[in-house]
Amino acid sequence: MGIGKVTEQLDWNGKKVTVAGLGVSGIPAARVLHGLGALVTVVNDGDDERSRAQAAELEAEGITVRLGDGATLPSGTELIVTTPGWRPDKPLFAAAAEAGVEIWGDVELAWRLRGPGAAPWLAVTGTNGKTTTVRMLASILEAAGLRTAAVGNIGVSLLDAVLGEEQYDVLAVELSSYQLHWAPSVRVHSGAVLNLAPDHLDWHGSMEAYAADKGRIYEGNQVACVYNVADKATEDLVREADVEEGCRAIGFTLGTPGPSELGVVEGILVDRAFVENRQKNAQELAEVADVQPPAPHNIANALAAAALARAFGVDAKAVRDGLKAFRPDPHRIELVEEVQGVAYVDDSKATNTHAAEASLAAYDPIVWIAGGLAKGATFDELVQKSAKRLRGAVLIGADRALIREALARHAPEVPVVDLDRTDTGAMSEAVREATRLARAGDTVLLAPACASMDMFTNYNKRGEAFADAVRALAATGDA
Repeated sequence: MGIGKVTEQLDWNGKKVTVAGLGVSGIPAARVLHGLGALVTVVNDGDDERSRAQAAELEAEGITVRLGDGATLPSGTELIVTTPGWRPDKPLFAAAAEAGVEIWGDVELAWRLRGPGAAPWLAVTGTNGKTTTVRMLASILEAAGLRTAAVGNIGVSLLDAVLGEEQYDVLAVELSSYQLHWAPSVRVHSGAVLNLAPDHLDWHGSMEAYAADKGRIYEGNQVACVYNVADKATEDLVREADVEEGCRAIGFTLGTPGPSELGVVEGILVDRAFVENRQKNAQELAEVADVQPPAPHNIANALAAAALARAFGVDAKAVRDGLKAFRPDPHRIELVEEVQGVAYVDDSKATNTHAAEASLAAYDPIVWIAGGLAKGATFDELVQKSAKRLRGAVLIGADRALIREALARHAPEVPVVDLDRTDTGAMSEAVREATRLARAGDTVLLAPACASMDMFTNYNKRGEAFADAVRALAATGDA
């Protein structure tokens, strides 16, 4: 099944390392490096109460922390380890480049700290579907009897997985474009790019730069580069990648698969990649009904997970058993209630237009609840593709006017309710208005196509507000 290549171990004793940013990855990185004997300085832009409390804990352990100045390179710095959220155009990184100081992310650090016999990585990236696919993959690997964990930009941190006492056979790794940008030497067993759509362009600077960072996941792949047949940009990234001799391009498709592809035939997920005589033969893996929910984009996620598992040598039975055992995380096309013939579905995780398009494609007819922070997105293409499915739309959030204008241009016949409020209570009103527009057989779908932070702490809180409002309506009989 293959062993991940282990990089040469570094001598950290006395090495001057600057960690850029406190938070979920910065603090563990600082502690790990300090424990290895490095002289660690943490720099952080913020100087608020929470940052001061975190700094006090680290300083008590002997780690230097500098708050309110993330721009100046500490004297003598030999390496920077950055948290994923710090943009490449930060002055600190410009100063590092001028001084010839290398910059790693937390993923790169974890990769460099792997010991002999380290578990290989099966890695997933893409604009949407990463977390679901990685968790599906971990479920399949577990069904095969392998010691594994879903790690990276999800669940267990990579540093914990690499340095912890538990021994793994293989890791299912979610990698964001931010993480890949700062991971120059990571070389995984097999990797997948699920899809590419404009996102985080403010961070990357352009779609080309964003795609290039996603494509880093294919560099040095040993067995398989998994791509989306329906998204040519992902195949283009495979063609551009420098991989190991013998590594194969493996496609996944919702249609009938060709040789070296996984796909769907008459409700069956099939493999024409990891079989003998793939020109003529196919291996049944699972039924579409084994994937929950069986929405098209979720079937695509399942095929990508299956491809990575098959690349690692997992048999067909484990693929089926793993997919049947898997249940998605909350707020991902999750049925909340069905009331008087109307289904209420929470896909609060659809925080961009690409994710919302996939969600809207799974239902018909729909009363769509949308809006929030657009992050520079436009909505014309989304509305054009989804217009025929819409019974109505209820718009919330700071940038709802952008969606309203797209609806006016491309779906003028669709009734629209524009809620001019951004407090958290707006969700209850949105659900009531959506219920008023809906008929038996419809789906009221929360697929905002926007980030949540104008009204909610995160997309989880937004989804919980939707679910609470639906259940309250059902309980009072007002639905």
